[in-house]
Amino acid sequence: MERRLFLGSVAGAFLTTACGGGDDGGEPVNPAEPELPVDPDPFRQSTKLAMRRAARYMDESVSSSGAYVWSYLAANRNKCWGEMEATPTMVWMQPTGTPSVGHALIDAYHATKDETFYKAAERTALVMVEAQHASGGWNYIHDLAGEPALKRWYETVGANGWRLEEFQHYYGNATFDDATTAVSAQFMLRMYLEKKDPRFKAALDKAIAFVLDAQFKSGVVAGGWPQRFPRAYNATKAMPAPNWPPTGPGWEQLVAGNQNGDYIVQGPGGVPGQPGYTGIFSGMEDGDYTNFVTFNDDVMGENIKFLMLASFGLGDMSLKAPAVAAMDCMYNIMYEYDGDTTKASNPNATATPQAGWGLQHLSADTVDAYGVLRKAGLPAAARSYEPRGLSPSVSITNATQLFHYFRLTGDRKYLSKLGKVFDWIDTCALRNNQRSRTAERPDGDPESILTGTHARVVELESNRPRFPHRYGTNIHNGAYFIDHDWRRTPGHYGASQNASTAGPRATLARMQALSNAEIAAMVASSPLNVQGERALPTYFTVNGEVDFPHLWANAVKGTAARSQEQTQTLIDSLGEKSHWSEPQSTFTNAYTQDGPSTPYLGKEYMSTHVGDQFDTSPFGSNQMPAKEPYVSSPPVAEQVINSSTFVGNLGNLVSFIAPVATVNDPAYKA
Repeated sequence: MERRLFLGSVAGAFLTTACGGGDDGGEPVNPAEPELPVDPDPFRQSTKLAMRRAARYMDESVSSSGAYVWSYLAANRNKCWGEMEATPTMVWMQPTGTPSVGHALIDAYHATKDETFYKAAERTALVMVEAQHASGGWNYIHDLAGEPALKRWYETVGANGWRLEEFQHYYGNATFDDATTAVSAQFMLRMYLEKKDPRFKAALDKAIAFVLDAQFKSGVVAGGWPQRFPRAYNATKAMPAPNWPPTGPGWEQLVAGNQNGDYIVQGPGGVPGQPGYTGIFSGMEDGDYTNFVTFNDDVMGENIKFLMLASFGLGDMSLKAPAVAAMDCMYNIMYEYDGDTTKASNPNATATPQAGWGLQHLSADTVDAYGVLRKAGLPAAARSYEPRGLSPSVSITNATQLFHYFRLTGDRKYLSKLGKVFDWIDTCALRNNQRSRTAERPDGDPESILTGTHARVVELESNRPRFPHRYGTNIHNGAYFIDHDWRRTPGHYGASQNASTAGPRATLARMQALSNAEIAAMVASSPLNVQGERALPTYFTVNGEVDFPHLWANAVKGTAARSQEQTQTLIDSLGEKSHWSEPQSTFTNAYTQDGPSTPYLGKEYMSTHVGDQFDTSPFGSNQMPAKEPYVSSPPVAEQVINSSTFVGNLGNLVSFIAPVATVNDPAYKA
C-alpha cells in the first residue's frame, strides 16, 4: 500500500505488520512496475534489473511501508534489530537505518533513471516525515504504533540495556548523536531537490529550523550544539549505583587509601575537603549530559556539512553564518592548562601543559556531583562510563575539523593552537605495561585489553588516564565506576584509542606554509563562497559519504572502480531470493523481566560486552561471559538481511553501471 494511506491512523494499520513491510506471497506494494529504460549493453541491463529486484524486495518485503531498522532475520522478519532489538513497528533513524537506505535508493535512481528507485525512496521519505519530531529533528527511533508503544520499549528493552544509557530513558525529543538528524535532514534535502515535492520542502524547512534553533546563542559555547534538543528537563542527572561500592576479596582497590593502578586514592566519591578531585567515582560527574556541547561522533562537523549542503542546494546564503559560528565555537571552547600547579583545582596537578577537547563540554555554569561550580566551556563527563577529561582521539578529530575550517575560511586562527594540542597528546601516551600483552609488548599487562596508543580520557591537570570499569551482572545490581586502573576495562567501550600526531603535524606544517595568494585561491573555491543554487553531489552513499573536499567549486565526488567480474559476483550472491543475506554476527537477549538486584561480587562481567541473561545489550557470539550466572546457551547464527549490506552492495552496482570520475579542486589544499 502507498504510505499516504496510513498517515491518518498508523497504529491500527501496523499492528499486524511485520518488520518486513510485506511477505513473499502478498500483493506487491507498487503493483504497476515502472518501465525500465533499455540499456544497449546486455550485462549493464542485467545489472540494472538485479538492482531493481533488490530494491523492490527491500521496499516491499522487508521495510515497514518504507521504514527500516538495521537487520532482520531472513526467515522471520518479525525478529529485527537496530542498535538494540527492535519491534515490528519501529523506524530506526540512526544510520545505517532508514535514512541511509533512502540515500542509497536516490543514488540508484540517479544512476538508472528507473522510477522504481524513486518510488521506494519516496515511501521512505514519507515515513521519515511522519517520524520527524515536532521540533524538526529526529530521535534515534520512532514507532509507527504510536508513542505509548515507543515508551513501552524504552521501559523494557531500553531500560535493561546495561551499556546503552542513551536508550534507558525516554526523553521525547530529537538527537544529533550518531548523525541521526544530520543524515535524515540531508536525505530530506535531496528528496525535495529531486522533484521539488512540497511535502518534503515542509519537512526540510523544519529540519533546518531545528538545526538553527538548537545552536547555543551566547557565551563561549555560542554556535555549538547539544546532543539532544529541545532540552528535556526530566533528563537523567545521575545514574543509579546499586550495591556501590562492592567490598570483599578482589575489591580492595576501592577501599580508601589502598592502591588503585599506579596511584593512591581516597576511596569512592572523591576526596572530602578537596572538591573536584576524582579518584574513584560512580555515577555522572556533571549531571545531564544531553544539553552539553557535543563533539562525540562528530556532531559539529555533520551539522556544518548539512548547513552548507542546504545553502547551495537551496541558494540560501543565510545558512553560512551559523556554520561559521559553529566553527568558531570549536576554536573558542578548546581547553588549555598552562601547567601552573598553583592555579590548579586538582590536588594531583602536574606541570605538564594540556590543550584539547573532551567528548562534551559544559554549555552553562554547572554545579557538579562534588558540589563544585564549574564554568561553561569546560570539558564534561557524559555517560557513566565516559568520565570528565580530555580525549586525545577526539582532539585529533577536532584538529582535523579545524583544518577544514581554515580551508573554508582562510582564517589562520583555526591553526594557531593546534601545535599545543599535538604537543599535549604526545605527553600522555599509555605505557607498554598498561596495554595488553602481545609479541610486540611482552611487558604488557595480561589483565589489560587496551590496544590503542592512548586512553580515551585523560584527567584534567594531572594528565593521568582515567578508565571505566563495572561491577555486578546487570543494571539492577551493578554499575560503572571510574578510576585510574587500566586492568579489566569494559569490552564494549574502547577505553583506549589510537591518537597519532605525525599525520596531523605534517598537515599543519603544509597549511602554515601556504602563501596568502594560495589561501585566497583556496577560499575563492570554498563552498562558503558559492553564490546561489548549485547541484549537490550525484551520490551520497557510493564510495564513502559526502565530505568537505567534495563541496569545493570544482570538485566532483567520484565512484570507486568496479569490474564486470566483481559485479557478476554481487549479482550471483543476490540469487533467486532477491536479497543479500549473511550469517548473523550480533545477538541480544530477549527482554523477559528486569534483572535481579542481588549483589554479585564476581568479576566475570567486568570486560564483557553483555551482562547476564537479563541484559538486553547487543553482543557478538564470542563476547558472552564464560561463567555462571549466565545460563543461556550460546546463540545460533542464522541468516540476516542487513540494511548496511544492501546500501553497500547497491552502491557497488551503481559504481559499475554509472561511474563518476573523481575530480579534486586544484585550489583545495589537502
